[in-house]
Amino acid sequence: MYHGEYKTPGGKLVKVDLAVAGDRLRDVAVTGDFFLYPEEALGAISGSLDGAAVGATDAELVARIAAAIPPGTEWLGSSPEGLTIAVRRALEAGEVETGEHHA
Repeated sequence: MYHGEYKTPGGKLVKVDLAVAGDRLRDVAVTGDFFLYPEEALGAISGSLDGAAVGATDAELVARIAAAIPPGTEWLGSSPEGLTIAVRRALEAGEVETGEHHA
């Protein structure tokens, strides 16, 4: 499992745990101390990253996350951009631990 965190400036902490299989993100779990209403939107946000290419650009990840957020959802204290930074940090930490490079 890979783990990454990002504290949004002036906001809250967003954390992500994920696995990598076949150069794709798998078993993505997003947590943190941000506010999300309705809470069920968290499943859509986590699910938006499942299957994403490890080599996807930040813009591609942000777009996947943003597209998955149900209309009317309030996400205070973080953002698709903040979550993308946490994903990058998770992947970078995994490279250090395993010595593998996924690009």
